[in-house]
Amino acid sequence: MSRGLQALKLWIPIAIGTAIYAFGLHYFVLPNELMEGGLTGISLLLHYSLDLPISVTTLVLNIPLFILGWKTIGRSAMLYTVLGAVALSFFLWVMEIAIERGWIVPFRTEQDFFLSTLYAGLTLGIGLGIVFRFGGTTGGTDIIASLLSKTRGWSIGQVILAVDVLVIGTSLLYIPKEKVMYTLVAVFVASRTIDFITEGAYSAKAFTIMSSDGKIIAETITRELERGVTLFPAKGAYSQTSKNVVYCVVSRQETRRLKTIVKRIDPNAFIVISDVHDVLGEGFKGR
Repeated sequence: MSRGLQALKLWIPIAIGTAIYAFGLHYFVLPNELMEGGLTGISLLLHYSLDLPISVTTLVLNIPLFILGWKTIGRSAMLYTVLGAVALSFFLWVMEIAIERGWIVPFRTEQDFFLSTLYAGLTLGIGLGIVFRFGGTTGGTDIIASLLSKTRGWSIGQVILAVDVLVIGTSLLYIPKEKVMYTLVAVFVASRTIDFITEGAYSAKAFTIMSSDGKIIAETITRELERGVTLFPAKGAYSQTSKNVVYCVVSRQETRRLKTIVKRIDPNAFIVISDVHDVLGEGFKGR
């Protein structure tokens, strides 16, 4: 596959994700005077206080960050960030035109803000989740966090959280505190949606089994469940007894069957069960 085609397969989903995010901002967030964190939140504050279009302020505020990031972080690391930020500004502008001409009527409610809050968080989360899943960002806080992480060694997560708290806290000067509280609900819903999309909708269970009958357990799993199994040689720290650690990933529906197999062979086996997301390989999703 050519490099251009590979890039196109990433750029198209990033563009779709930013379009969904722009739709959520204009359809649910702006008409109900909700907020967002990061640079988008600053653009919303400028819109609420000075009536400036967020399509313009989002791009203008990103430009100096593009320059700093390009010099400090590097061209390859910034490429998809610039793409995502420019695409977001473009689709925000498209939404502004569509609303101005009456093609789209924003969802505004005076009675049930919780409904608009949930849909705002869901829509923004879907949009950002798609962007993040394909390696892009929408700029803003992500660039600041990467810069401070590289130059000062600060945690990226802590920087993003600090900026979000600062922006949402400042919004108390312009919007009612009830709207800020609704915003926190939307941010939570968006974060969970982002995790769901980036980690994968499919979930499985990973079994780590410590048993002196590890080989027999592995053979039985292979025969009865037709699942691949990995054996790790191990030694108990207290008992100094040699044993095999069995590692196997199964679907959620097969969890009970695997427990039954292990308990049947070794009732004293030690089992650790973990959640696994986005499983790739034979017997699961294609690569």
